[in-house]
Amino acid sequence: MDMKMNVGNGGGTGRGAGTGQASGALPVALLRRISANRPAPAAGECCEMCGEPIPDAHQHVVDLESHAMLCTCRPCYLLFTDEAAHMRYRSVPDRYLSFPGFDLGPGQWDELEIPVGLAFFFRSSKLSRTVAFYPGPAGATESELPLAAWDAVLACNPGLGLAAPDTEALLIRGPGPGKAADCHLVPVDACYELVGRLRRLWRGFDGGQEARDELAAFFDRIGRRSVPAPAGSASAGSASTASGSAASGSAAGGNASGRGGFR
Repeated sequence: MDMKMNVGNGGGTGRGAGTGQASGALPVALLRRISANRPAPAAGECCEMCGEPIPDAHQHVVDLESHAMLCTCRPCYLLFTDEAAHMRYRSVPDRYLSFPGFDLGPGQWDELEIPVGLAFFFRSSKLSRTVAFYPGPAGATESELPLAAWDAVLACNPGLGLAAPDTEALLIRGPGPGKAADCHLVPVDACYELVGRLRRLWRGFDGGQEARDELAAFFDRIGRRSVPAPAGSASAGSASTASGSAASGSAAGGNASGRGGFR
């Protein structure tokens, strides 16, 4: 057989007759059309449940197993608003309450063994106890919480029992020279937001002036959003009773010694 004739007819070369393209290859025009029609990736954040784009200001859902925060769109958020449902996730409400008659003296704050002048407390459904976190250069650090000392604070302030488990926290700024302690019930994601801001600004042992200014501005904002809690109100199964003791230093290697900033 004449090999030259085969080549002329496209046989045995892997090329179509008269096309000059490898067999199985897509035409360049088709590749360009596919590339042009491909949707652009979504800019900004996306819902961590369904993948839909979400605005910068969005709501969160708590994973009750890990206490992780998930950024969500409004439809996904609404799926987990039923507090009575037995589900792994729970929507974080948008409630801010103040406690004008909050009673916490310097001695009581010291008994809580928080190494800085700020902490937030919430009841963990998984652990069946109240847990406490404080800010620092490594972020939110879990503190060992003496249960008797915490129960004494609750006994003096029964309204603190309003906080819903897992999703709402009691943000407490401890007493300082010439200043009384301050307490607000806030969404738990607001506490993590505050801790993240303080972490970026933290300088030295006590946080530095920028961190203190950020803390003061944050309390000003939540003060304007908060409404006074009903006097003498309490709710069973909230942040009140704790059983067992908290593990210390889960985020940054333990409970620091001494007293740090924000006093």
